[in-house]
Amino acid sequence: MKVMIVDDEAAIREALGRKLLRDGFDVVLCKDGLEGLRSFHVERPDLVILDIIMPEGMDGLTVCRRIREIADTPILMLSANAITEDDIIDGLNAGADEYLTKPVRLNEFVARVQALLRRSSMANIETEQRYDDGYLSVDLHRRHVHVNGKKVHLTPTEFKLLAVLLENSGRVVNQRDLLENVWGREYIDDVYYPRVYISQLRRKIERDPANPLYILTEHRIGYRFEKQTHGTQSLI
Repeated sequence: MKVMIVDDEAAIREALGRKLLRDGFDVVLCKDGLEGLRSFHVERPDLVILDIIMPEGMDGLTVCRRIREIADTPILMLSANAITEDDIIDGLNAGADEYLTKPVRLNEFVARVQALLRRSSMANIETEQRYDDGYLSVDLHRRHVHVNGKKVHLTPTEFKLLAVLLENSGRVVNQRDLLENVWGREYIDDVYYPRVYISQLRRKIERDPANPLYILTEHRIGYRFEKQTHGTQSLI
């Protein structure tokens, strides 16, 4: 697996790169957003790590948006500040999959990289399951999602989340199971993740995100995908 690290702090960039090399990854190091964007087109990495705040007029969120225009490559954002839900929402809106706060603990860093790559790989596993009710259409084999006839882009994490809920349609998936099945065991304590990602997913697939029909909250338990009957419906 090839990982591209884009960070203007040489010490951090090189420390993370050395750790990944020791753990068997190929590594591409970039000192700013512009170099990172150029290298992405040439190197085609399996995962991108982006510092949020960088000089030269192109910060991490901008690079993230540019990458998302052409690829679904998993993206891990690095933040020098404590991460808030608003930060995660901004990153999700830009197309990011994950956040990690500096200073980075190297073992945790590698665990998160591995979990994100694993999640992306699982999202691409071939399956014959499809859902179509005439308004929402999900093809888990092709990884296509259409809402009211229009294709909707989901990040690998958002797609995996939707897939887990779909595969358990009609049943409540508790938050711990969501964290383990979508993000990995490394994320068991990140209890705010499901809430934030569910909110973003609702924005993309629900007619009215404030009054969802598909993804329902079971208070203090978890979430449930509810099939609808707008038109033709199938989950096979």
